[in-house]
Amino acid sequence: MKIVVIGGTGLIGTKLVKTLSEAGHEVLAASPATGVNAATGEGLAAALANAEVVVDVANSPSFEQKAVLDFFETSGRNLIAAEKEAGVKHHVALSVVGTDRPNANTYFLAKLAQEKLIQESGIPYSILHATQFFEFVGGIAQSGTQGDQIHVSPALFQPIASDDVVAALAEIAVGPPLNGATEVAGPEKIGLDEIVRKYLSLKNDNREVISDVHAPYFGAEINDQSLVPGAHARIGQQTYGDWIRIAGNLR
Repeated sequence: MKIVVIGGTGLIGTKLVKTLSEAGHEVLAASPATGVNAATGEGLAAALANAEVVVDVANSPSFEQKAVLDFFETSGRNLIAAEKEAGVKHHVALSVVGTDRPNANTYFLAKLAQEKLIQESGIPYSILHATQFFEFVGGIAQSGTQGDQIHVSPALFQPIASDDVVAALAEIAVGPPLNGATEVAGPEKIGLDEIVRKYLSLKNDNREVISDVHAPYFGAEINDQSLVPGAHARIGQQTYGDWIRIAGNLR
């Protein structure tokens, strides 16, 4: 089948295109780099011609409150309109665990708005809520930096390897639409402060990590329920330690 991956040249998109292509599907990597821009509508009609499935893994270039909401709402509307015109049978979207929970940050709220558009579109759909990628730990550390200290919440989260997210997306993309959401998470729960300390140690970075229950997570305070999945989540294979050893990834 023809599958179009919106955001197909990014971290998740590149791996997903490879996985689906190796499984024998006709896969198009669609992104501004390949002349397809969901935010402007450029190239969408041609890209989606004869497509049965669209997988949207595109991300906003800005996390500023208005910009991120505008991106997901505008690209969502453009994509839905193009899918209806092309007769797409299954829309798959990658979202985040915690979008519908209290005290969600502005990014999560923007993703929730995107999800609402999908749910109300009339197109059969599946939404995958993933926990934070291992690749994102460096960004968490950076967001909490205050001089020579890093202030991070000790709240639990359950980060995941991007390869495990891709495996879940690939399975969903070629299956029947869920017409709902499902979750995927890594195999270990760990405090944000603890994993940042581990990250800094591996980087030989001696800055002090301050565990602060009031430290915001990208603009919002969190607790042990904010970033962890429910009881029925799909669980990935790689731990953070496995990911470092196997992939040599540390950003």
